[in-house]
Amino acid sequence: MGTMKSFAAVIAAFLGNRSSRSNLRTLLRLLSVLLVLILVYSVAFHGLMEREGQHFSWITGLYWTLTVMTTLGFGDITFHGDAGRLFSILVLVTGVMFLLVILPFTFIEFFYEPWMKAQAAARTPRELPKETRNHVIFTCYDPITAALIPLLERYGHSYVILTPTVAEALELYEQGIHVGLGELDDPETYRKMRLDRAAMLVATRSDVLNTNITFTAREMAENVTIVASASSDSARDVLELAGASLVLRLDNTMGQALARRVIGKDSAAHIIGNAEGLLIAEANAADTELEGLTIAASGIRQRTGLSVIGIWDHGRLQTVEPHTLIKRQSVLVLAGTEDQIEKYNVAFRHPRTERCRIVIVGGGRVGRIASDSLKEAGLQASIIEKIPERVLGRDDAVIGDATHLDVLRSAHARDAATVIITTHDDDVNISLTIFFRRLRPNLQIISRCTLDRNVQTLHRAGADLVLSSASMGANTIFNMVRESDNLLLAEGVSVFPSPVPEQLAGRRLADCAVRTETGCTIIAVERDGDRVVNPDPGIILPKDGKLLLIGTLDAEEKFLKEFRPELAPEALRRRWRERI
Repeated sequence: MGTMKSFAAVIAAFLGNRSSRSNLRTLLRLLSVLLVLILVYSVAFHGLMEREGQHFSWITGLYWTLTVMTTLGFGDITFHGDAGRLFSILVLVTGVMFLLVILPFTFIEFFYEPWMKAQAAARTPRELPKETRNHVIFTCYDPITAALIPLLERYGHSYVILTPTVAEALELYEQGIHVGLGELDDPETYRKMRLDRAAMLVATRSDVLNTNITFTAREMAENVTIVASASSDSARDVLELAGASLVLRLDNTMGQALARRVIGKDSAAHIIGNAEGLLIAEANAADTELEGLTIAASGIRQRTGLSVIGIWDHGRLQTVEPHTLIKRQSVLVLAGTEDQIEKYNVAFRHPRTERCRIVIVGGGRVGRIASDSLKEAGLQASIIEKIPERVLGRDDAVIGDATHLDVLRSAHARDAATVIITTHDDDVNISLTIFFRRLRPNLQIISRCTLDRNVQTLHRAGADLVLSSASMGANTIFNMVRESDNLLLAEGVSVFPSPVPEQLAGRRLADCAVRTETGCTIIAVERDGDRVVNPDPGIILPKDGKLLLIGTLDAEEKFLKEFRPELAPEALRRRWRERI
């Protein structure tokens, strides 16, 4: 059935093109001429053979004509006279011209190529099925989109990448990506993409084109969520006026996140997520009384009520046990309420007595924002930039190559405890990471990354922390798609709700071994509107209660599979059934 539908779609695309229909008529006329020639030659063959005294059937005449025209020439039937031989030459030459030159060329030009184009058009539809709804429409296949698509597929959300050219659409199609064809500034395109029933439109092209897309789409659908990227504050303002629901300023987010991860920046707990009123925060342990203590000895829970639910280690969330040691480079992940986070800051935030120096490689928007954020925290930052125009008027900038020792001396790199690499080129970032790691083995190296596939490479090169701009953008958009169902943090860690599974109801939390079996941590238990944050291990899980858990995406999938597969999205349930 699927093959027949595809074939019908190709036929419709082929016949729907006026040029294709005209070429098809030309091809049919040429075939008609060829058929007439075959019939005329068969009749002439019969007449000439009769004159020579040879008698053959009409089928034999047709047979001789076809063998001569196709140059097979078996030689079992021949003329004895010159007239017959001249006729044979005429039939042979005509056959060569028609069957070996004109007909193949015409077939390829007028039929084969249009047919292939029709097949391509069928793979890149200009209109989605009428029943399509709750899908995400992308206007560009970029690193953010590439990082977001696996998340959408994982949780059963449909999507389409809208492209203006067939070549671009076919390239994406060959990669197994769902595509749609249409002009990005044409209202008809969005009507055919069922924008009015879409969950979201994501525009991540240039500022000007994003504005046009946003304005056009907003006129087509007043209530659809539109997410657009912007490279400047002025572009953000224009996009908001055009109707964007959310404007992504990834340069601001990335710059601030890079600055927040600097060891010694401050010891305050910074909120990085909100899951149904439960706040997730992170805090540097450097230069605090927590350094060198275990989780149990730190007294964080007793003094603040917060729970330490993990520690960032090279971009991965590591679960903690009471005996887990808090090191200088540890970044604690905390869960609790706003009041509890404030108590933590009062108890553990230390006054700054030492001015720590940081070197920032790259003076683009991300580098400048990171520098400004560090200065606000009372730290000294120097920017190294090759292009003077990027850092005009900044007294913290040094012009030159970051691999040249004289430039490093001018930037006071010898006194720096941390280097932040912010260029948008992953290859350059990897090269610089290797250089600085060999130069200073104890230096804290924080790097920006554009493509997710280079995160582990940067870690292997020596980076202590790597933040991916693609993941940041994808996580922000994914959280909007999922609404309040779960929260995806910047490093791919999910905070998600779940009813208390039947096999856990009535049991003590300590006896459930949820973390051991799945890698997820229960950070809150709720019943009848009453929530217990950071529940005691002795708490009894209520039958009709609700859990709030944190873990990686793989851990979330494992929990749903292990305890309540029926609560998982359809995409997960289908995959589990296939495994069984």
